[in-house]
Amino acid sequence: MTDEPIAVVAGADEHGLGEELAALDVDIRRIEGPVTADALSEAGIDEADHFVLTDVAEATGIPIAKELNPDALAVTYAERSLPEFVAGVADLAIDPALMDAATVAEELVDGAADRAA
Repeated sequence: MTDEPIAVVAGADEHGLGEELAALDVDIRRIEGPVTADALSEAGIDEADHFVLTDVAEATGIPIAKELNPDALAVTYAERSLPEFVAGVADLAIDPALMDAATVAEELVDGAADRAA
């Protein structure tokens, strides 16, 4: 078990949010391929602080992640909007054109520290 915060990152992550989180000592667990319950479990969603989705085509993974770990902050970091059926389940949706990955990473880490306090 680690004292570092954990983020499960799913999708291509072409803007490098996973790398920015790792630079802030977040333990990154990646899902390559479909975001299924098995993939989430194998990545450690049950102990994750964040579920970061960078491919809205895999948006059905958000409610699965929240079911497996209701306390994980579900964040989408993608240019496309979330489908309406999952938009209410995600905790945060950010467009990379509006906020760079380094700023998002800092806010997620600072927010996690605030929630833990």
